[in-house]
Amino acid sequence: MNKLIPFTWVAVLLGVSACDVQVRDTTPAQYQANNDIGMYEVSATTQAGALVTPGSVFVFAIGDNQKVPLSLASDGSGWHGLYSVRCKSSFPLQILAVWRLQGLATRQKVEPPQPQMVKLIEPPLAAEAGFNTSGKPTEVKAPEGKGPKGKAARGRPRGEWQGSVEYRFQTVQVTQITAAHIEPASASAADVAAAKPISVVTPMPFQAACNEPAAVRLASSEQRAHGVLVIDTDDPDVPHWQTKVEFSPK
Repeated sequence: MNKLIPFTWVAVLLGVSACDVQVRDTTPAQYQANNDIGMYEVSATTQAGALVTPGSVFVFAIGDNQKVPLSLASDGSGWHGLYSVRCKSSFPLQILAVWRLQGLATRQKVEPPQPQMVKLIEPPLAAEAGFNTSGKPTEVKAPEGKGPKGKAARGRPRGEWQGSVEYRFQTVQVTQITAAHIEPASASAADVAAAKPISVVTPMPFQAACNEPAAVRLASSEQRAHGVLVIDTDDPDVPHWQTKVEFSPK
């Protein structure tokens, strides 16, 4: 009698397997964020048991109140679809499979039991920016000061060339650029001197809306100057960023 017990359990397990659909989420763990498209491919594979009605399997990507139907590849290798996300650093994902058994009711399952978080990585920001100083500089009134013997000295107009470095953040709704400054490209005397004429003229801090260009304005009192613009932000993926900047005639 005891010898029949293992065979009984084997029969039960085989019956369960024959009625089941194995589901595996094959979506990558991360993507580089791209809000111009705002769509990311999700994918899964399935393996149906013998008692599953042929052609009755349907697969969906679910999460964040979305239910996206996936399409089976022509060669049957897997299911694919596009999931819509914008201005987020990650999104939750599960795969829902629905199928029918031969002569029985519809069944379904969700894998994995807890959603996986697909990370969206902030794309690289501007690495270099150049500004043409061939034209005449903009006249800017120098600040008032004290002249000889304590007399007030009038500010004389001085020329400066201006330019803007644009940044675009894509993984948070609003990014705050908390500070910005210019550093020399190196510790050499020439690079230190070349960075001195450049200043940041955009008031800090300021906010940048998701996927909208955010401009940090610079000015140079010399026609030729170069340095590194360093910005600090409250974006955890990009707390600091460096952009090489150069003012020169073209």
